[in-house]
Parts: sequence; structure tokens; C-alpha cells
Amino acid sequence: MEPHIIYLDNAATSWPKPDETWQAMEYFMQNVGANPGRSGHPLSIQAGRIVLDGREAVAELFGVHNPLRIIFTRNATEALNVALYGLLRSGDHVVTSSMEHNSVMRPLRDLEQRGVQVTVMQCSPTGTLDPQALEEAVKENTRLVVITHASNVTGTLMPLAEIGDIARRIGVAFCVDAAQTAGAYPIDVEQMKVDLLAFTGHKSLYGPQGTGGLYIRDGFEKQLVPLMRGGTGSRSESQEQPDFLPDKYESGTLNTIGIAGLGAGVRFVLGKGVAEIREKESSLTSRLLEGLKAVPGVICYECGDTDKQIAVVSFNIRDLTPSEVAMALDEEFHIMSRPGLHCAPGAHRTMGTFPQGTVRLSASYFTTQEHIESAVKAVHKIAAGPKKGG
Repeated sequence: MEPHIIYLDNAATSWPKPDETWQAMEYFMQNVGANPGRSGHPLSIQAGRIVLDGREAVAELFGVHNPLRIIFTRNATEALNVALYGLLRSGDHVVTSSMEHNSVMRPLRDLEQRGVQVTVMQCSPTGTLDPQALEEAVKENTRLVVITHASNVTGTLMPLAEIGDIARRIGVAFCVDAAQTAGAYPIDVEQMKVDLLAFTGHKSLYGPQGTGGLYIRDGFEKQLVPLMRGGTGSRSESQEQPDFLPDKYESGTLNTIGIAGLGAGVRFVLGKGVAEIREKESSLTSRLLEGLKAVPGVICYECGDTDKQIAVVSFNIRDLTPSEVAMALDEEFHIMSRPGLHCAPGAHRTMGTFPQGTVRLSASYFTTQEHIESAVKAVHKIAAGPKKGG
């Protein structure tokens, strides 16, 4: 008999998914299966409606009035690449933070080699950012501010509304990496003055892997050069790329089966309500932090206020490496975690945990209090066990 698994790696990808997600994908595969926007027959039209429903669901979640301003990509990484390579040119200046994921930093370091100036605002060791740092970092040639909404290492939320106000006031574009927050924390692109919002489908939107997208504020499609060009099913008489949304950024056949699942996952989130999901995850996070901090030898990396944190907790046990702890959690207690640098070396340098990293536990709406209690007990036993050289 298979051991009962406790899955606490939702910051990497959420699991389990709602039944609605796989049921929508199964329905598409069994009953539709056609290419959206490429033909006039009923199955193609139905596929197109599934894609539109997905756009409408995402738009509703983010407070976007026109669903055609949501373009679909394979993931948040591709969406960020569309935004960064589409907007920035040699001679431009971009501002970011020291807590970014490599999905932001690797494109920026590449663009730096192509003549783009990059300024990294230093966050505190707990991952917090003073919005005033943006005022000090901006130059005459600043074109873009790109910030993660919440760290995938500490869970610390960035002050998006304040940053959005500053960016809009000084006339600088504002791009947000919402990979960790979409579906788990309220997002309103108008209130937060976000111009470009990258999201992934497979985390707190409860869609499948291989789905994501980018919100593009009205007018930005005139500035944003497509990352890829090709067939769109529209304007087939022309060999030039369409200049309208979403076609300008959606060349090639879409992942329609994935979008069917994503749309269902987002509808699940909308049905529960982001506020309810947030409340439950905050409660789980508070209990996890409370339990871990009571364990002798455990070091937690947190901002100190769960109202300013999503359901991501990083910790270490003295005299044990993150890999040793994660292996013990898996092999002895069947608890799934993620050790290491979490594709965010800058964040770990900021925290003082580079190059070792941390152990990360991340809950979801489907995590229970019992799961959290089991994790705390497991960490207590691991911390009390024999150490290196013992």
C-alpha cells in the first residue's frame, strides 16, 4: 500500500488540482479536440469558445475590462520574456529588486549584455522593499520597473500599490511577476496601476502545467514587439504579423486543452473567492511558522507579519543542509518540500542563505491543519536527531 503523501511544494506547482480542472481537459479531448480560430466548423468554434472563456475568467480575476488584453503563453517565464524583450532596447534603463526569480533576472542579465542598464533595488534580509528605493533608482532613461509580487523563497509581498503609484506618476512602465500570487492574493491591475502582469496557470490558479499568460494594458501593444511570429488563423492573406490583440502575441496553435483546464481552475478560484482562499492559507502559514519557530535549532526566514506574506515558508535546521532535511522529510515522513536556491540566487544572497539555500514548505487551499501539524512534528524529530559527526 502506498504511503500517505503530504504535499507541501505548492510554490513549485499546486497539487492536487480541483476535479473541475481535469474534467474540463478530459471533456475537451473527448468531445472537442479541434483547433480554435482555424476553421469554421462547429468543433473549431467550440474550441474557440473554450479559449475565450479562459480569457474571460482570467480577466475577471484581475479586474481587466477587456478579456482580449489577456494573451496566453506556456508559463509566466515566457510571459516575462514577452514583456522584457518586447519593451526594452539598448540604452534603456530598468529597475528591479534583489528578491527576483531567475525568470526575471536571466532575461535582464542577457539584456544587460545588449546595452540595457539594470538597477537592482536592495531588499531587507526578510525580503521587504521600501518603495522609496524606486524614487532613488529612477533615471532619465528608465523605461520599466519589473517586480515580483511575492517572493517564491520567503513569501514576502512587495508594496505593489505604492510602486505602481510611483511608476505611473513618473511615466515609467510597471511589470509584475504574479507567478506566486495569482489566485492566492487579490490582484486588481487598475487599482495597482499595473501595465504588464505575468502569471502562470499551474500554481494558485489550479490549472495544468504549460499554461500562463500576460495582461497588456491598453496602448502597450503599440510598444511591445512580439517574441514570436507566425500563423494566427487571422489575416491569412497577409505575410505580416497582425497588430491587434491577442493575435499579435499568439502565433501557432494554442495549448487549448491546457487553457480548458486553466479556465476551469480560475473558475474554481472565482467560485471560492480569493478572500476565502487567502484567509485559509494565511491561517495555515501562521500555524506553520508558529510551530517551526518553537523547534530548537530551526531558523525561519520571514517578514514577521503573515498579513504581508503568502503561504510560503523557508527554514533551516542548524548543522543540517537543506537537502538532508528535505530527504528526511520525504523518506521518513512522506512530506514533499523543496530545498536549495529555488531559482532565486539573488533572494538567497539578500537573506544571507547563499549558496546553501533553505528548505521551503508551501501550502495551498487543499492543505489541511493536519498536514501542517504533521510537518511541524516531522521537523521537530529531524532537528532532535543525530547531526553530522554525531
